Order: sequence, then structure tokens, then C-alpha cells
Amino acid sequence: MDQKVTPDVLSFVADCIVNFLGGKDKDTVFVVGDIWGFPYFVKNTIAVFGKPSPENETVGSEYDKFIAQPLKTLAYAKILEEKKVGRKNTYTVLKPDILEYISQNERNALNFLVFHIEKVLSDSDFIKNFEEYKVKAQSTKLNSEDFEKLKEKFQKFILGYTNINGVTEINRVFPKVLNPYSAFYQIPGTEKGRMTHGRFIYPDLMYNRENFRDIGKDKTLSRQEILKEIAEQSEVIVYRVQKAKNIIKRHHSSSEVKDSLAVGAATQVHHIFPEHEFPEISDYTENLILLTPQQHNTRAHPDNKTQTIDLEYQKECLLSKMDSITVSVSKGDNLYAKERFVHVVNVGYNLDLSTNTSFEELKEIIRKR
Repeated sequence: MDQKVTPDVLSFVADCIVNFLGGKDKDTVFVVGDIWGFPYFVKNTIAVFGKPSPENETVGSEYDKFIAQPLKTLAYAKILEEKKVGRKNTYTVLKPDILEYISQNERNALNFLVFHIEKVLSDSDFIKNFEEYKVKAQSTKLNSEDFEKLKEKFQKFILGYTNINGVTEINRVFPKVLNPYSAFYQIPGTEKGRMTHGRFIYPDLMYNRENFRDIGKDKTLSRQEILKEIAEQSEVIVYRVQKAKNIIKRHHSSSEVKDSLAVGAATQVHHIFPEHEFPEISDYTENLILLTPQQHNTRAHPDNKTQTIDLEYQKECLLSKMDSITVSVSKGDNLYAKERFVHVVNVGYNLDLSTNTSFEELKEIIRKR
């Protein structure tokens, strides 16, 4: 664990690995430099994180950490295998399914981080200290003395059982262990060496702490209006949408809508609710569906007019997408979530359905639109 191991950076680096390997052999060996020089990484690290170009020779040490620290975490968790060859660390993928899961979004990366943290702390029998802290926080009995006690125990533990011999480095790592745990369980974390006043919130875990969905939010505008403005301006959403489309293409080999035009290669990833009208859900895999060119250009967009949507075919796409999601949920592959699909339907149709709405109820609601 280190400073660059945040959910957004970890997910981004995992996404770059998945795309770098692409159709390569599953045993392909790569090093930090391969990811660093990968055009997908070069383009998107500038757009997503606002960093200078990785091709700029003066930022070498910054990018080395940006890639290497997440790789170290993934290797320690046995998702990657790390080997020393000469002076370089080489990597191969051991768990492609988990790597793919982390790459999909920051929430998945947080879930992994918390699972990983709890596993490591359990193996070393230190988890009981975190659990005691959590129980006190959840019962509102937590105070700053409890925080200082946990921090001191963590320092002594690391000094006693690792090669680290000073508290400066420990104090840098401590927030990267406590804060994901705290955000996940909605309890106080740490900031600037002290316990936060309230629960540690998810956005503050990010390397990019400013949420693109709220940048420059004008209180006089509706959320929909500001989202449209952001979507038109932000390169971040372009990256997120393309990442979601790549996920759809990797996981579906044929059209998801089984009609008379579902013949031949399915190459088109279609927004069920249009990207320009509903930017809030434009990067949701639950709002994207794989179609053939014929389906996309003659049914989804009649006469190939991309700004026009056939509303009846939109319903057909939603029902077909729900079939894909149902299979995914039953398999437990974490590709889709019913709760996210409910959100897509709510946004697209301006509804307020509960996340507990069943698939059968959703079908009826969609058919009646």
C-alpha cells in the first residue's frame, strides 16, 4: 500500500493492463515501461488525471510510482505474478477475472481494496484493532483517543514486523489502509494526521478528489443541465464511456437483441438512453447494448440518424439488456448490477423506482412505457 494506491488509480491501471494485453497470450509478460508507453495510457492519463504527458522525460519518477505502486499491490494480492529479471520487475496476470472486475469502475476497486486490507490484517491478527475501532464508531462511542490508540498500535506493529524503521513512512501508509476501510463501513477515517469529524466519504479516497459530475456546479441549474454541460466539455466522461464500451465488447460476442437483424458480427455498442440527453448514465454498462450494424443503423437509429431514437426499439433493447443482466447476476460475475439498471430506468424514464424492484416488475414497467 502506498500513496498512489487509490480506487481511481488502481482501476485505471488495471484497465490499462486489460487493454494492453487485449488479444495477446494470457501468459504475456509486461513491465512498467510497457504500460507507460502504451498509447491508451498516454492519452487517458492526461485526460482523466490532468497530468503532463507520460512522454515528457522530466516526469519519469512521478509516472513510475503512478504505475508501479498499484502493480505492487496487485502482485501482493496474487492477481499478478511479479518476478525480478535483472533490475526490472516483470509481471504476468494470474487472476484475469479479478483484474477485469477492478478495471470496470472505482467502486469495484474499493471493494477489492477493502477485501484485500481485511485479508492482510486478518492474516497478521491485527484486524481486531480495526474491528474494535469500527464497533465504537458505529455505536457513536468513538473519540479521538480511540483513533490515536489505533494509529499508535499500527505504528508499533509495522515497526515490529517489517523492515520499516521510522514512523514517517508508516504515517503515510496508515491513511491508505484506514480510509478505504472507513469509507466502506461509513465511519471516521483520517486526514492530515487526525481523525475526521464525521464519516470518511468515498470521493475523498480518490487521487482525483474533484468529482467530474459536480465540477463547477451552478446552484441555479438543474443537475441534468449541469451534467449536459460537463459531458460536452469533459474528456473524463469520454474515457469512461469508451471504457464501458470496451467492457461490453469483451463480454458479448453476438447481438444482445435476438431479432431478425441479429445476423453477422455485432460491432456497434449502442446507448439505450442517448448519451447526449442522459450523460449521468452514459458510462453505465447497464445502459449500453451490443448490436449488429443493421440493428443499430436501421432500428435503433432509423435511417441512420444518430440523433433519432426509435422508442419501441428502445424498449426492446431495455428488455434484452435485462436478459443479459439477469444472466450476469445469476452467475455472480459482477459485470452488471440490478441496482444500477434500476437507476438507468429511473433516469431514462424520470421514475423513482426502489432498487428492490424485481426484474419481473421492471419488465412490466418497461412494456407499458
